[in-house]
Amino acid sequence: MSISQTVKVYVVHIDVYVVHVTPTPDRLTAAVLAILLSEGAQAVTMRRAAADAGVTTMATYRHFPNREALLHKAVHDAVADETASWSEWDPGLDFAARTDQLLDLFLNFALGKPNLYKYLVTEERPDARQFPSDFRQGGSPAFAPVFEAVSRGMRDKVLRQDDVLEVTLAITTPVMGLLQQYHGGRITLPEQEFRALCKRTVERVLNGIR
Repeated sequence: MSISQTVKVYVVHIDVYVVHVTPTPDRLTAAVLAILLSEGAQAVTMRRAAADAGVTTMATYRHFPNREALLHKAVHDAVADETASWSEWDPGLDFAARTDQLLDLFLNFALGKPNLYKYLVTEERPDARQFPSDFRQGGSPAFAPVFEAVSRGMRDKVLRQDDVLEVTLAITTPVMGLLQQYHGGRITLPEQEFRALCKRTVERVLNGIR
């Protein structure tokens, strides 16, 4: 006499979900950048950043000692992302085309993110770069590519031989002055006309140094 047994096998499917949690420092810098872009640097506080990031104010101080350190990190990362490709020179571009390209990139940044631009350029900051020492070492991510273009322009004899740093300053500061007046409401041109004014201004400077 044999006894047969039936074994039932049950297959259980378990759904596994992977939850990616953004590190707290990244959440804080993202919150600070959002506040800065929409309201300006004066609106950034440790308490506000913590609330917007969904953490306690005490947690914020565990990662950043003060407002300045948090703001510096947020701005540094934002500028690095914004300017990551600015140093790439397309071999097909001559000096004139390269300076025009850099001007477009700079205006896109200054006009597209005015509060970030104004914080970097016009507000007093302990970590602000100083002219001329910091700029001879490369300067800002926006200044360095123009410095390189001018250096190459002199090397290729497109520009007259001169002090590279001061010539770069002569090219860049008129646009910054126009932007300050534009952001301050002193220049009321539509954006496209303002961009054209900046390009004409740079062209006049270039005509004087060729």
